[in-house]
Amino acid sequence: MIQNKYDSQARQKSLSNALPSTSSSLSLKKLSCLSTSVVFALSILANTAQADTTGAEDYRAPTAVDASAPIAALSKLTSIDDAKSLKVTVPTIQEFKTKAGVPVMFVQTTALPIVDVDLRFNAGSARDGSINKDGFGIANMTATMLEQGSKSLDEDAFTRAVETLGINLGSSAYKDMFIVSLRSLSDDKHLLPAVDLMTQMVSEPTFNDEVLARNKSRLLVGLQQQKQDPGSLASIAFDKALYGSHPYAHPSVGTLESVPTIEKQQLIDFKNRYLVAANASIAMTGNLTLVQAKKLAEDITTKLPAGQAAADLPEPKPLTKAQHIHIPFPSTQTTVLMGQLGSKRATNPTAQQQQTNFAVGNEVMAGGDFNARLMTEIRQNLGYTYGISGSMNPMLARGPYQIGFSTRNDKARAAIDASLEVIDDTLEKGVTQDEIRLTKDNLKNSFPMGFASNAGINGLLGMMNFYQLPNTYLADYVNRIDQVTLSGVNKTLRDTLTPDDFLIVTVGQDDPWKKTEATTKATK
Repeated sequence: MIQNKYDSQARQKSLSNALPSTSSSLSLKKLSCLSTSVVFALSILANTAQADTTGAEDYRAPTAVDASAPIAALSKLTSIDDAKSLKVTVPTIQEFKTKAGVPVMFVQTTALPIVDVDLRFNAGSARDGSINKDGFGIANMTATMLEQGSKSLDEDAFTRAVETLGINLGSSAYKDMFIVSLRSLSDDKHLLPAVDLMTQMVSEPTFNDEVLARNKSRLLVGLQQQKQDPGSLASIAFDKALYGSHPYAHPSVGTLESVPTIEKQQLIDFKNRYLVAANASIAMTGNLTLVQAKKLAEDITTKLPAGQAAADLPEPKPLTKAQHIHIPFPSTQTTVLMGQLGSKRATNPTAQQQQTNFAVGNEVMAGGDFNARLMTEIRQNLGYTYGISGSMNPMLARGPYQIGFSTRNDKARAAIDASLEVIDDTLEKGVTQDEIRLTKDNLKNSFPMGFASNAGINGLLGMMNFYQLPNTYLADYVNRIDQVTLSGVNKTLRDTLTPDDFLIVTVGQDDPWKKTEATTKATK
């Protein structure tokens, strides 16, 4: 249970670029690339058609084949000729506020007898320092212990009640946000007691001393194990170097030094300060009417103290020169993280269009599929890695832009240099119109997958409500993609990325820079 509280950016990253996001969570992975699937399917159909024709006409004399000619079979796929432009109907979002002033976004879905609820607070680990200067991990421990008993039910009884109802009920803390989530069947027999348990979690946690001591011991074991994970070591070092004294610098789960100092009163203070109505938002999706949704929202928030909204986070300062950090680690592979300070979550149309421009350009340069330039050069052409990709993670304050991969120790410096060359070449020469067209089609075609399920819809609603985005955000998404231009993409990439000032963290057997310097001296 404690292990699951590690700072997972999946929920916040999943839709942090061109697509609206859930991190997750949220944390969320990249949506399926429908265009790629279509191209693959067409190639199979073409090969099948050619094979069938050959089988039927093998009595004919062979003829010369013009390799430069278009595939004849494609002209027979009349369904492609008749294909209409994509029309996306986004879910209908209904907005209201509870009596306590908590904003709610609700989407009614009747296909399944299920309800998903996300109660989000502006209360992530970035607020740890406001409770105790070095109290890293307070938000995470609070989230953990919300699931471990209330004033009415001890830990065992609470767990038994959740399992008896067959619901998913949990809480998590990330850098920006604190989430209490519920999934339940929509009938009153299941939903009403499930909501009661949810309100007990938030309003009446026990923070039992014995349970807290056990949690701290388990978490310390997990933090020790984390030292054996090069990816975790790289991520922690990257955040620390990029953010310095900013609240985003420390890991949400805490550190080996801070976790032993966490006290029960700090958890109580965190709950009383941040888990309040003025700091909350709700996303709700499922088999409910609007009247039922309003009542459910009132039931969830009625016991929340009014409180005050959290103060704005300070803006981090970007690095002014390149930094290279190496962490020795006994392995045959070197893990590499490179990047810089990125952008914050855009809340106005102009800034949202700029983020969409960047997302399209970054997908061309550093996307996770095999059409991306970094993947093509570093994996396919040079064979340095199995996979390389980069993404922007916008948050309340400026989030990171990161490119990550692993490679053989002796190839680490060459892979880093080659990656930087691809980035420099992209910024200097720009991406092409064909790359833009393919990427725009890809993003538009995969967009509906984001709300193909209740959980997907609710994740988007939660993100939108937390960042105070208008309910037209989804409806305008395809239009933002259509407004992307070649010049706009190339300008945004150049304005955003500064590879000469990249922070580069490596975790592996040898320091890539020292080894190269030693080799250079030996050859002189």
